[in-house]
Amino acid sequence: MKRKIYDRLLKWKLDRNGKTAVLVNGARRVGKSYIVRQFADNEYRSSIFIDFNKAGKSVKELFDNYLDDIDTFYTYLSTYTNTRIYPGDSVLVLDEVQLYPRARAAVKYLVEDGRCDIIETGSLISIKKNVEDIVIPSEEEELLLHPMDFEEFLWAMGNETLMPLIRDNFEKCRAMGQAVHRKAMDYFRQYLIVGGMPQAVAEYVESRDFSRVDRVKRQILRLYRNDIHKYAKGYEAKVTKVFDTIPSQLQKHEKKFLLKALSEKARMRDYETSFFWLADAMIVNMAYNTTSPDVGLGINEENSTLKCYMADTGLLLSHAFSDRDIVSEGLYNKILTDKLEFNGGMMIENVVAQMLRTSGHKLYFFSKYDKSHAGERMELDFLITKNTVTSRHNISPIEVKSSIRYTLTSLMKCINKYGQYLSVPYVAHTGDLKENGGVVYIPLYMVPLL
Repeated sequence: MKRKIYDRLLKWKLDRNGKTAVLVNGARRVGKSYIVRQFADNEYRSSIFIDFNKAGKSVKELFDNYLDDIDTFYTYLSTYTNTRIYPGDSVLVLDEVQLYPRARAAVKYLVEDGRCDIIETGSLISIKKNVEDIVIPSEEEELLLHPMDFEEFLWAMGNETLMPLIRDNFEKCRAMGQAVHRKAMDYFRQYLIVGGMPQAVAEYVESRDFSRVDRVKRQILRLYRNDIHKYAKGYEAKVTKVFDTIPSQLQKHEKKFLLKALSEKARMRDYETSFFWLADAMIVNMAYNTTSPDVGLGINEENSTLKCYMADTGLLLSHAFSDRDIVSEGLYNKILTDKLEFNGGMMIENVVAQMLRTSGHKLYFFSKYDKSHAGERMELDFLITKNTVTSRHNISPIEVKSSIRYTLTSLMKCINKYGQYLSVPYVAHTGDLKENGGVVYIPLYMVPLL
């Protein structure tokens, strides 16, 4: 499948010219090995691919015994893999490198040698078990691989013309028109159900069967649960609790994570490590409250108030109905026809968080409660910053609306109070693009372009 990270890997290869290694970090089953293997095969004269899920003792011992003699290291490695090395035109891929941290520490010496480019892939790359007793190489750059975005989903579906039109209309602030908007929303609702995990997308492309897609997604969720029990030693029960509670937390009108749902006496200090573990595994996307939507969102970040979204909305749908073996076709049909019986806002807000995070934004929201002044009470779904921070007009507030009838009370309060700090305010909704009173209303499928 075509992935945008391929072009970023190509840029790394051309710009860095072997002076750094690159680590492709992402959740399990997000397609790291697939795209790196494709890149290695296409862009180099030869490639050596070491998968630490199945690498034998003899290969692993090379990293222990021969780093002070790189010539011998590569001689043995070339012999074991029956692969000739062409200095400057070969690549060594260390797949799932977190399973053998010693190999990650060796990157420093392999980059210094320079005869091969070095690419690593990994999941759970920062948890204690995978970094203790090694020095993280400073020669390592990191690229994050998220689930497939909407454009990549369209590519997989064989449509390469729709997103360029969406992008052009967004840039010109021009409506799509009824027929094209309806077609784009049809694709978007399919993306909402299937999600962006490559195995699920591949199954849907082949079968167009949502039940079969659901089975794939449940296999991935089971894999995540197994990882929690395997790698979150000592606090796996708390991580599991947080993970299991995500759908119910997101079904609330205000989607802030309430620790009381885990335990009456729960405190953030007790569960902070659990949230970090899930975020580090890239299973979830965390959004933090900022206490003031002005110049710097991070400066005013309040870590104790957060929202916890699933990193893939397709997985969220299967996770939300985990009490059933398979999500019913009836439910899928209601999503496709925009007639949800459950809280559709959960799915829509989650997919907006997913799209913003994939586009490179750190996630912030704004929540303010004032008992005595109703005009000070506000709830804004997301805030994003411009690339270049100035003294004013940096922040774009975003309200997310899943139905055709809605009010913008909080957004208008925010504009009135903080207007000097605000760039363009957006409403992400199911309708077409329009502009009214300085607010830009964009269809959900345009969110990645913000």
